[in-house]
Amino acid sequence: MDETIIELKKADLTLGQGASAVHVLKSLDLSIAKGSSNGITGPSGSGKSTLLMVLAGLERLDGGEIRIAGTPLHDADEDSLAAFRGRNIGIVFQSFHLIPNMTALENVAVPLELAGNRDAFAIAEKELRAVGLGERLSHYPGQLSGGEQQRVAIARALAPQPKLLIADEPTGNLDAETGKHIADLLFAQQADRGMTLLLVTHDPSLAARCGRQIQIRSGQIIDAGL
Repeated sequence: MDETIIELKKADLTLGQGASAVHVLKSLDLSIAKGSSNGITGPSGSGKSTLLMVLAGLERLDGGEIRIAGTPLHDADEDSLAAFRGRNIGIVFQSFHLIPNMTALENVAVPLELAGNRDAFAIAEKELRAVGLGERLSHYPGQLSGGEQQRVAIARALAPQPKLLIADEPTGNLDAETGKHIADLLFAQQADRGMTLLLVTHDPSLAARCGRQIQIRSGQIIDAGL
């Protein structure tokens, strides 16, 4: 039997207040197997990205439970949540979120330094070489193509050796060919490292590359892909 790394039980979340409140996740149950690749699809506004933010510890549930790698996060305080996220979860966004006045090497190394890792720059260089950017270490984001910037963001996400890699529309800002290369990189790294991958995408062909496809609509899972 596959080991479970993510367990959501009756996850409930409303964003906004009063007349603008939106019930985004509605008593949602979800289990994810360790080392699996999972594509999350659904129409705009269905709750896909919010679900990822909950799993990343960036949104707090109003009700229900969330456990990642056996650790309950629904009642963790902010400091504990941030520390857990830093050790266990890598996040890649559609927008690259690189610091413009830092080199590629610095963008990957600084979060490791802030976490107290003494080998931050050596690890950052290794990760950048792993994503094919060994010749771009000293380049700033503005000197890199969109695909190269996303590779830096992936290297940054992978540097702490996370158990879980979360990617929200990672190819959304890229042309088709570059997007395919980035997808190839994500799946190759996931397989090599034995990580669990959760990927939100509007691209059916990208979702189809995942071992499991989960469909969400109006804050509820309509097809768990099992």
